[in-house]
Amino acid sequence: MRSPKLAALELTRFGRGRLPRAALVAILLLPLLYGALYLWSFWDPYGRLDRLPVALVNDDKGATAEGRKIAAGDEITRGLRDSKVFAWHEVSAAEAREGVEDGSYYLSLTMPADLSERIASSSGDAPETGALQVATNDANNYIVGQISRTVFSEIRTAASTNASRSFLDRIFISFSDIHDATAKAAKGADELRGGIGKAQKGSKDLVDGLKTAKEGSGDLAGGLKKLGTGASDLDTGAQQVAAGTQSLADKINAMAGTVRPYLKDNGKTIGDSARRVADSSQSIRDNLGLLVTAAPGAATQARQASDELNSLYTERCENAPADPDPDPDTDPDPDPAPSAATGGGADPSACPPLKRARTAAADVAAVADDVNALLKKNSGALKELDGRLATLQKQAKALAEHAPKLDEDLETAVTKINALNSGAQKVAEGAGRLRTGLTDAEKGSAGLNTGVGKLSTGANTLDGGLFKLADGSTELAGGLNDGVGKIPDYDKTDRDRRTDVMADPVQLASRSLHGAPNYGTGFAPYFIPLSLWVGAMVAYMLIQPLNRRALAAGASAWRIALAGWLPVAAIGLLQVGALISVLHWAIGLEMARAAGTVGFLALVTCCFTAIVQWLNARFGPAGRILVLALLMLQLTSAGGTYPVQTSPGFFGAIHPFLPMSYVVDALRRLISGGGLGPVWQGCAVLAAFTAGALALTALSARRKQVWTLDRLHPELSL
Repeated sequence: MRSPKLAALELTRFGRGRLPRAALVAILLLPLLYGALYLWSFWDPYGRLDRLPVALVNDDKGATAEGRKIAAGDEITRGLRDSKVFAWHEVSAAEAREGVEDGSYYLSLTMPADLSERIASSSGDAPETGALQVATNDANNYIVGQISRTVFSEIRTAASTNASRSFLDRIFISFSDIHDATAKAAKGADELRGGIGKAQKGSKDLVDGLKTAKEGSGDLAGGLKKLGTGASDLDTGAQQVAAGTQSLADKINAMAGTVRPYLKDNGKTIGDSARRVADSSQSIRDNLGLLVTAAPGAATQARQASDELNSLYTERCENAPADPDPDPDTDPDPDPAPSAATGGGADPSACPPLKRARTAAADVAAVADDVNALLKKNSGALKELDGRLATLQKQAKALAEHAPKLDEDLETAVTKINALNSGAQKVAEGAGRLRTGLTDAEKGSAGLNTGVGKLSTGANTLDGGLFKLADGSTELAGGLNDGVGKIPDYDKTDRDRRTDVMADPVQLASRSLHGAPNYGTGFAPYFIPLSLWVGAMVAYMLIQPLNRRALAAGASAWRIALAGWLPVAAIGLLQVGALISVLHWAIGLEMARAAGTVGFLALVTCCFTAIVQWLNARFGPAGRILVLALLMLQLTSAGGTYPVQTSPGFFGAIHPFLPMSYVVDALRRLISGGGLGPVWQGCAVLAAFTAGALALTALSARRKQVWTLDRLHPELSL
């Protein structure tokens, strides 16, 4: 009997009663229960979060920033209610704490009292961050805590964005204020530059003026020093004059009483004496003039006479010829030993006097020359002497004229001398004060000179500093004018646009190449093969993996293997049709490649059926345990929930060697879309597993055709 007929005979057993028919229906619907019910329960949990009761505590007291009221807690509360993320219940902090503890609320969100104040502090000197307080209780539900972290992260981002908008808006307004203030500063810098230019010119004039003042103060100090010396001398002289006038006044006053009678009695005698003095002065002046006039001629004549006597002496006494026979008897004064100076022919009686005359004439000529030279050298003194003699002559004449009235003039003279003495005393006193004042002035002038020197040095420093300041003000004015153009000045529209961008500068522009529309669609590649494996596992609990009639008849091992595989594979195809129909039309599973999905699942159920058949055929009752164990290994290593890379290394190591790993990857591409590479790879792997499992089942069938004690008395029976 062929394998298809054997398979049909195996299936006809389920039509002989109600229970077999019910069992067959159960086998057909079991994968549907696994796949459809699981996916239905997981289909869209995030879309129903508004059913979760969550406590909301708003303790925020609000704040004021720059005259504007801030109520961050109220704004966040309105936003949460509009979002309908959870079923929000506004309660007190104590009620929220108790509700999270006893499970009345899955979690609580608390906005503290200082939330707005902290947000408003961003514009102050000590900015602080606001904190939203979330409380969860994993003892109630762990997944809700995970979901809340994602949801509240978005809430925190939205709240931070709103706070950033207010802060950045103030920054952009400040930019405009800074722009205007910088423009004013640039204008002021331009005016400052002009003022510094004028100040620079003034400082140069000041330097020049102080230089002149320094020279003048130096001259003043020197002049005052000299004047002080003169004042000292004046004071000394004035004191001496005062002393002299005082002494004179004392003597005159003392002598006036005695002298006046004498002057009255001897006036004529004094007048005559004065006239004789005047006449003598005139005579001396006349003789002095004659001396001055005659001296040059007398000197010339004396020199001529000296020269003549010298020549005569030389001729007569030194160069005279010698006498050949002197007669001693006729010589009145014989000189037995004539000197060589007189010569042999000299006249002994004339030469000595002539010699003396020559010497005297030479001395007279020398004296005349000296007198003439003296007169020439002292011509000024002679003129001065002549002037004094003229004054003496004049005074003597005046005295001679006034001599008869000297007694009367004496009283007047005494009065004048006393007045002179009084004036001299006052002059001495004033000279003393002048000396003291000039001493102080000299000290002051020295200090003035030093101060002017320091002032001049400071003025030079000021001038140099003003040059630097002028350069700096030019750079400042240029920099401020450049800065005005670089500082932005935003209007309200531009400011709002920039505030929105900077408050949320990085937005998540997520784009899924082949996105799953809901949670259930994402998990379908995982739950569908699970349900088909379970369907094959349960089917072989009711259907024998190896047909006993065929084994007893000694049929071919391949025919036996196929006869046990075909009925379960046919049931598996019906399971695939029922499961996909319900998932698509009842639950709403949309498949990018529906036909491909159905065809691939047909291959999947054939592969799973072959593997489960072999385990049951080879290991008997223990094979059912191995089927369940293999299911657990595949579920944990297939990467159906989390990527296998996140699992421990053991599961990553067995991942490539189990068929469900390839089934999950291929179904994701068939349901959500994408490249078909994993699909073709999965088909190849499943075909290999199917062929290998059938070969192993055939080998087991051949072994089953030999009866052993283990088969007659199995150690374990299920």
